[in-house]
Amino acid sequence: MEEVITEKPMLHISVRNLVEFVLRSGDIDDRSSGKNQIRAMQEGTKVHKRIQNKMGTNYHPEVPLKFVISNEDYDLGIEGRADGIMYEDELTKDSVVCVDEIKGVYSEVENMEEPILVHLAQAKCYAYIISEQNHLESIDVQMTYCNLDTYEVKRFRDSYTYKELSSWFYDVISLYQRWADFTFYFRNIRQASIHELKFPFEFREGQMELAQNVYRSIHRGKILFIQAPTGSGKTISTIYPAVKAVGEGDGERIFYLTAKTITRTVAKDTFQLLEDHGYRGKTVVITAKDKMCPLEERKCNPDDCPYAKGHFDRINDAVYDILQRDDIFDSKDILDWAKERQVCPFELNLDISSWCDNIICDYNYVFDPNVYLKRFFAEGSRSEGIFLVDESHNLVERGREMYSETLVKEEFLHIKKYFKVYQGGIVRALDKCNRFLLEKKRMMEGEYLLLEDIDVLILHLMNLCNAFERFFEKHIELEHMDEIREFYFTVRNFLNLTDGLDERYRLYCDYNDEGEFCLHMFCVDPSYLLQQRLDRGNATVFFSATLLPMNYYKNLLCREELPYAVYAESVFDESKRGLYIGRDVTTRYKARSKEQYKNYARYIREITKQKEGNYLVFFPSYAFMEEVYDIYERTYAKKEVLIKQSSGMTENEKSDFLNQFSEQENTLIGFCVLGGVFSEGIDLTGNRLIGTIIIGTGLPGVGNRRKIISDYFDETTGNGFVYAYLYPGMNKVMQAAGRVIRTQEDIGIVALLDERFLYTDYKSTFPKEWSNYSVESIDSIGARVKAFWEEK
Repeated sequence: MEEVITEKPMLHISVRNLVEFVLRSGDIDDRSSGKNQIRAMQEGTKVHKRIQNKMGTNYHPEVPLKFVISNEDYDLGIEGRADGIMYEDELTKDSVVCVDEIKGVYSEVENMEEPILVHLAQAKCYAYIISEQNHLESIDVQMTYCNLDTYEVKRFRDSYTYKELSSWFYDVISLYQRWADFTFYFRNIRQASIHELKFPFEFREGQMELAQNVYRSIHRGKILFIQAPTGSGKTISTIYPAVKAVGEGDGERIFYLTAKTITRTVAKDTFQLLEDHGYRGKTVVITAKDKMCPLEERKCNPDDCPYAKGHFDRINDAVYDILQRDDIFDSKDILDWAKERQVCPFELNLDISSWCDNIICDYNYVFDPNVYLKRFFAEGSRSEGIFLVDESHNLVERGREMYSETLVKEEFLHIKKYFKVYQGGIVRALDKCNRFLLEKKRMMEGEYLLLEDIDVLILHLMNLCNAFERFFEKHIELEHMDEIREFYFTVRNFLNLTDGLDERYRLYCDYNDEGEFCLHMFCVDPSYLLQQRLDRGNATVFFSATLLPMNYYKNLLCREELPYAVYAESVFDESKRGLYIGRDVTTRYKARSKEQYKNYARYIREITKQKEGNYLVFFPSYAFMEEVYDIYERTYAKKEVLIKQSSGMTENEKSDFLNQFSEQENTLIGFCVLGGVFSEGIDLTGNRLIGTIIIGTGLPGVGNRRKIISDYFDETTGNGFVYAYLYPGMNKVMQAAGRVIRTQEDIGIVALLDERFLYTDYKSTFPKEWSNYSVESIDSIGARVKAFWEEK
C-alpha cells in the first residue's frame, strides 16, 4: 500500500505512542524502582549523542520521518525520529542498509537475550517507512542498548524484507484503527455541539464581561488572572468560554486544575450542566491513586493484586468500551468498571483521560515534576491544552512544595541497617552521604545554616541512586521494601530537582521537630518552574475569590511580562453583610495574656448573643483556640452548642462537624483554626452560617522557612515581610470571611478582631467589597451587630 497525501483533516500520532499503546501486554509491577523513567529520559539524550558521535560518516542521526495513511474521511499522520540511519554510500545516500534505534536502560545489558518488544516495534515502524519511501526490497533493523551507568553497549541486528515489514506494519495500524476513528468522529460531534451551545443561564451583572475576558485571553494564547468574589459564577464563567474556545480551534483539551475535592465536584457538575444543554464532550475526574485502589493495602504487582495481573492484556478493550458508554466519568464510575473488567482503577482513570476533552484534576498532574501527566506533557512537547486553575491562591505554596525536597541525615543510617546482607555499593554510598551531612551538622551554630555548594553531595547521591537501581533490577526482596523504595524516591527526587537549582532556591540545614538534622533544597520562588509547565499549554486562566494583591500572585505564579488581569464584580448586596473591625484587641505574641483571651471570649459573646444561629470562630493556633474556648465555656456558655476542630480529624469527623451546622433555632459556635480545613472550600448557605469571627491576622508563625522567604524577597524586591507573612496571612483571613454570604439570598456578619486590620498595609489587601466596614470596641460591638440584625 502506498502512502497517500490529501487535503483531508489530519490526525497525528507518534510512532512511539502508537506501538506502546497497541502492543502493551502483561502485568503491572512496581517492584522495580518505578521512577527510572524520569532519569532515563534525562540521561537518554546524552547516551544517544555519545553513541551517535562514535559512528562513522555513513551514519545519519536524528532523522525525522512521517507517513500518512488515508482513510475515507481523514488522514492519519504517523511521525517519529529515527535515532540513526546507515547508508551504504555516504555520497549518494541512495542505498539505506540499516535503521538504528538506541535505548538507554539501567539493566545489565550483557544479560539481555533479545530486544524488548515495543522497542523493536518502534524501529520496525521506522524501517517500514524508510523502505516504502525509498522503494527498498529489504532493510536491517539494529537495536542498540546502552547501560546508563556503565555505558556498556549491546546490539541486536536483523534483516527484514519489505513484504514482511508491510504486513506487520498494517497489522499494527489495524489495531489502532478503531481508536483513530473514535478520535476523528467524536471530535466532529464535539465541535458541532459547541457551535450550537448557549450559556445555560441569564447572565448576571458583569458575568458576560468576565466570560468574554476569558475567551479573549484563550484566543490570544495569554495568561489571565481573575479576582472573582464568591457568587460571581467563576466556574461556569471560565468553563463555558473555554469550551467555546475549543470549538474555535484555540485548544484541544481543557485541564480544570484545583486543590480541593469539593471544587472538582463543582467543575464536574458544571460540565454536566453543559451536557444537559446539548454539549458533547468526554470529561473525566482524576482521583488520587490511594483513593482509587480497591485493596486494603496498595501493592501494585501481580502477586498481591488481581487487578495488576494481566492488566495490560485487558485495559485497551476496557477503555474503549467505557468511552462508548458514557461521556462523564468520576471515581465511582471508574471503580465499578475496573472491578467488572478486572483492571487497575487508577491506570484505567489515567488511560480514559487520554481520550477525554476535559480533565478535572489536582495541580500535581500538570505542575509536579514527579506525577505530571506524561501522556500530555512529554518533555519539549505542547499539549494544545487550556489550563483553568481554580483556587489558584493555593498554588504558591503548593508550587514551593512540588519543587522542594528534604534529606534527613538519620534516615541514611536507618536505611543502612536493612542492607547488612546485600552490599552492592549501597552501604558505601550511604556512608559517604552521611559523612557529608555530619560535616554540615558540626558547622551548625544558629537556627539554620545556609549552604552555597553541594556538588560533592550530588556526586554521592548519584552513586547511591545507581546502586539502588542495580539492586531493584535484581528483584531482591528484603524486609521493609516499601520503606526502602520511599527513601530511594526521596533521594531521586532531590537529585532530579538539582537540575533546576538556581538563584531562586535556597539550600539550608536545620533540625526538624523530632530533632533530626535536615538538608533542605527549598524553592523560594516557584514562578519560573511553574511557567515552564504553563508553556506546555496554549493559555492559562488563574482565578480565585482571594487573588489579592494581584501583583503578588502575578509575580509568583508565572513569568509572563504583562499577563491580563480582571476584577470580577460582586453580585451581592453589600448591605446584607455587616463587616466590623475590633480596634482594642490583638493576637500579637507579646500581647497574649489571660486578659486578652478573656477579651476575645467576651467579643464572641457580644456578637453571638445578638441573634441565635450558627457561627464560626477562627483562631491563629490550636493553643490560642483552647485558651479562649475554656474561658468561654466557663463564663458564657448556657444554651449554646460549642464544638471545636481537632488536629488530624478524619474525613468522617470533618463531615460530622459540618453536619451540625443545620438550620436550627438555638446558637451553635464552631471553634476552628484559621487556614485549616474549615476556613476554605466549604459551603454553608442560608441559615446554616450567619456569622464568621476571625481572631488575628493569620500571619504564618515565625520559623526558618519564613525567615528565608522574607530574606529572599527583601534582597530581590524589598518586600520581604509582606511576601512572607502579610499576604499569605490575609489570604487566610479573606478565605475564612468568605464562608459567610455564599448566595445572593444570604445575610450575615464578619468580624475581624485585631487592631492591625486598621493598618494601611493590611487594609491595602482588602477586596473592593470590604470598603464599608465599621470600627468597633468590645463595648460597642454588641449594639452595632444588634442594629444590623434588627434592620434585616
